[in-house]
This record gives sequence, C-alpha cells and structure tokens, in this order.
Amino acid sequence: MNKLDKSYQFGWFDWLCLAYPPGWLILFNRHWQHYKPDPDGWNWLEYGLFLIPGGFYLAWLLRWLRLGCRSPHAQFTQPDPHYQQIFQQEILTPIAQRYFRAELLAIENLPDSAPAIVVLNHAGMCFPWDFLCLGVLLNQQKGWFVQSVAHPIFFDHPWLVWWLPRGWAHVMGGIRAERHSFEAAVHQAIAQPTALLYAPESWRGLAKGWSDRHQLETFDPSFIRLSLREQVPILPVACLGSEFLHPWTFNSRKLAHWLKMPLLPVSPLLLVFLLFPSMGIWAMRTRLRYRLQPIERPWMNASENRESVRSTYQQAERLRSQLQKEIDRERRNEG
Repeated sequence: MNKLDKSYQFGWFDWLCLAYPPGWLILFNRHWQHYKPDPDGWNWLEYGLFLIPGGFYLAWLLRWLRLGCRSPHAQFTQPDPHYQQIFQQEILTPIAQRYFRAELLAIENLPDSAPAIVVLNHAGMCFPWDFLCLGVLLNQQKGWFVQSVAHPIFFDHPWLVWWLPRGWAHVMGGIRAERHSFEAAVHQAIAQPTALLYAPESWRGLAKGWSDRHQLETFDPSFIRLSLREQVPILPVACLGSEFLHPWTFNSRKLAHWLKMPLLPVSPLLLVFLLFPSMGIWAMRTRLRYRLQPIERPWMNASENRESVRSTYQQAERLRSQLQKEIDRERRNEG
C-alpha cells in the first residue's frame, strides 16, 4: 500500500506537540516523515531535545554530526497537490479552525473557478500563517490547489533548511518571489486551475513593525501586469488579525543584514525564541478574518496603454487604497 494511503494518526505525543509551542515544528516534521522518505530528517532523540530550554542547539549539533557535517539534502523539488491536501486536512485545518479561528467573509465574492491571483495584506513578522490559513479556507470552499509566492529565504536559506524538511516549500506549492518564477506560475495556473496567493506589499509589509501594523505599504504592480497579460482575474482580500501573530515587534535592520535575512523581528518574545528555536513556526493565538472583495479584471478596462508603468502603478495604488479603506472600516466596526 502506498504511504499516501495511510492516514496520519494523532497520538498523545502529537497532541502534546500541538499544545506546547516548541512542539509545532516536531508535528510538521513527523507528518512529513510519515508520508515522505527523509533519511536526513530529525530523529526521536533530537525531537525530545526540542522541548527543553536550549535543547534545540544540541539537537542540531547531533543531527549535523549524524549527517557527516553537512546540510540536509533536498529529496523533493516539485509541487505535490496530493500531499498538500493531506497536510491541510490533518495538520493545518485543526490549527486554522481551533487556534487561529480563521474564517472567510463575503464569500459571495469568490469566483466560481480558478485561476485567480489572490492578493492580500501581509503582516505578523513571523511564519506566514495568514497565507497558510487562507489556503486552507479556499481549499475547503472550492477545492482549489493553492500556491503561495514566497521569498527565496523559505526555499534555501542555510539556517531555515534545518527547521523544515528541505524541499517542503516546493512540495507545498511555494513559488519563489522572483519575476520569472511568478510569470511561469501564472501561465501554468491557466492550464491547471490554481489560486496564487500573493502579497503585493512584499517584505515591506512584514518589516513595517508593530507601530505601523495597520498601514499598507506600496503595492508592487507586477501582479497587475501579469493579470493584464494572461487575463487572470484578481481576488483582493483584506486580512484582519495577522498583525497579532507576533505583536509588539520592530525590525532590526542591522541584525537582519548581518544574518543575511530580509528582516529580523525583535520583541519581548525574542528571549523565549532564543531558548526554544523550534518555535520559529509558532505564532501567537489570534483570530484571522479574510474579507473578500469583488473580483478585478483589469484587462476589461478600455483605457489605452493599460500595461504602461504609470497605468499599472495607478491600478495597484487604487487597489491598495481599496484594501486600506476596508481594513480601516473593519477596525472601526470592532471598536
């Protein structure tokens, strides 16, 4: 029987991992190892060390020595819609529903079918739970295969490849936030209907920190150009609650540059993270709400030179302003 036919069964240790923040990383890796051969992955002794202060560093040293003083090898480099579906059902859905209480609002704005470029504001300065939870909800509503445009750091940064299995981002449908990769993904989404999740603020959205958490940064207009060229509709989404995934943070630009990272969040939680580095994929409990906006079809605009630099920037700014007003309206309603 194929391993993908054997569902992952939660035991007492898995429930402990779900309840104990340093254990989330164990749960992700154990699920992967159940379905995918991973001789370079973590073992039971190393998992146990995750759960004690400072134990991750010893676990990393043991694994590094066990692998012959090298980094883990990549076993998979292609998207796997089957595994993504299983991972969403068995791991992400309980977290999205019970922990982040994620919900879609104004679902009447959902198009009947993919492809679509789903653009949303991106915040939290942590693991992209706003993206993952939206992917779960879209899959539940429409059964879509969802791919996320992500910074290259998630694919091959020399530090992050030790947290999750090398190739995890590829298997989960991740797309490098590079022009040629994004263009290829949009073109492929037409042949195999796919929802592409894209943050037009890029890393500027994450790096703005706690003080500007409700203010949207300038939108990169590349998604407008691709929508025009390939005639793929845009589904704007206003995400509320993602700013509380990692609250009270600011971006340390000097440390980020020294560590060769696009940003480095500093907050009162930093000391806890230094003691338990496996908490890198954990986030504070919040309520993630996604208010869908009416679908956009920029190519139906009859204006001339609609693919010009000026026109695409204007359209991106109009969409940014629209989402900003929606976020401000939701905040007023909460108050």
